[in-house]
Amino acid sequence: MKKIEAVIQPFKLEEVKEALKAIGIDGMTVTEVRGHGRQKGHKEVYRGQEYQVDLLPKVKVEMVVSSVRAEEVITALSAAAKTGKIGDGKIFVYEVADAIRIRNDERGESAL
Repeated sequence: MKKIEAVIQPFKLEEVKEALKAIGIDGMTVTEVRGHGRQKGHKEVYRGQEYQVDLLPKVKVEMVVSSVRAEEVITALSAAAKTGKIGDGKIFVYEVADAIRIRNDERGESAL
């Protein structure tokens, strides 16, 4: 099993959810986060004062999928989140040792 974490632009969330739903991925966790990479934020002016906004709003989408579907999920997620501009985000992939459904103690991929 693989855990896929994607940090994406907030306005791309609906497109990403629809793309994942289209390939049969229903379960995911979505968290509003803040951060920056190479873009380093930007400057804004408020009441005549200029200030640096260095932590930009992002959305983190997390899901655990079977290893055989991981590449398909990554491709769909990447295509839906891409704008071609700096700040599109990143995808991280981790190995998952086990998954347990709390309700009935199912383990492994059947718990997904």
